[in-house]
Amino acid sequence: MNRRDFIDKSLKAGLAFTIVPRSVLGGTGFIAPSDRINLGYIGVGKQSYGLMNQLSRCKEVLVQAACDVDARKLNNFLSETNKTQTDLGKPSTQIKGYELYRELLERKDIDAVVIATPDHWHAQIAVDAAKAGKEIYCEKPLASTIDEGRAMVEAARKYKRVFQTGSMQRSSFNFRQAVELVRNGYIGEIKEVNVSIGEPVKQCDLPTMPVPKGLNWDMWVGPSMYRGYHPILAPEFGDPSWAGWRWYRDFGGGYVADWGAHMFDIVQWALDMDSSGPILFVPPKKTAAQNGLSYVYKSGIKVNHVLWGEHNAIQFIGTEGKIEVSRSFIRTSQDKLASLKFSDQDKRVYFSDNHYQDWIDAIKKRSQPICDVEIGHRTSTICNAVNIAYELQKDLRWNPKKEEFDHAYANALRSRPYRGDWDFNAF
Repeated sequence: MNRRDFIDKSLKAGLAFTIVPRSVLGGTGFIAPSDRINLGYIGVGKQSYGLMNQLSRCKEVLVQAACDVDARKLNNFLSETNKTQTDLGKPSTQIKGYELYRELLERKDIDAVVIATPDHWHAQIAVDAAKAGKEIYCEKPLASTIDEGRAMVEAARKYKRVFQTGSMQRSSFNFRQAVELVRNGYIGEIKEVNVSIGEPVKQCDLPTMPVPKGLNWDMWVGPSMYRGYHPILAPEFGDPSWAGWRWYRDFGGGYVADWGAHMFDIVQWALDMDSSGPILFVPPKKTAAQNGLSYVYKSGIKVNHVLWGEHNAIQFIGTEGKIEVSRSFIRTSQDKLASLKFSDQDKRVYFSDNHYQDWIDAIKKRSQPICDVEIGHRTSTICNAVNIAYELQKDLRWNPKKEEFDHAYANALRSRPYRGDWDFNAF
């Protein structure tokens, strides 16, 4: 029987043809290989486990590779990820481990990467990942220097990458509620904001100790100026303490960058300054302390780095009231504002209640996620500028359009020297 006769007889017999969805053919929860996002992790310390558990719950995601310079941490991450994916009913796959991240980036089947290394590696890896055509989720703070952050933005734009910064407070109710209350004037005109976080970055004075077996310390230091190993910087496998690299110059930016990347970020969002920033940084004139600096926007709104009574929290002060917000609470001086249901006439901000699924959805839609690379850069710029002002103990004027200070040495601190052959501008 030829094709024409078959169709004719079928129609006469009353047969109907339907298109069967792939989900029916593959069973409940089926994701076609062409719809999957194959993920690689670069840096698998403690932070990576929370990211892996969250992202693995996105049905499109399948982890295929991971990289770390510490062999024991890498092997443990591979084992835990295999177990997590199995428990979630994901397809069985052989997750390959790498010591050198550029080998992971060479894999054509890896669609996206999660960068959870210490801060001093973010820019180099992100630029290389963008150049390799990978979508990027990079932990906060985005960059160790202002110039690094701008280079990350330019690389993401040049190679058309979807880039989510890990400032996940933007995907939580408390902070979104506070932001929309501020933007809609529910506490009047904002005059001042108090941000309670810890101290600025400090110089590293730790003694050198023997390098543990399985750790490539030279690669851990990477583009930063070389210094010897100490377990506070990179705890040995099995040590329950958090790595202390984040407190020391050349590797992190102190609490100002660590928690400032969260709290200063919410201030930027609330004041609708995601593409700009302050114009003046005023540090305390006595010995640099853990608080006392203020920065000022063109509107005249002043933001104070001050311990105002709550830990890692923000206090918005308006002409008609006050809002206090953290991860654990939102309090308002006016009744019921904390749980207010906004009307259609109110200004609304980008809605996300899942920072990780938001990134995956943005990849599929080829759109910008809730905390795009430019947003992350502007926030990390504030963190870096605050640290610079504390160090110099000078008032610094900042041009957020040109991204320049009015002070020569402060401008020199917008970047840092890279060791050896590393060069984040090579794109």
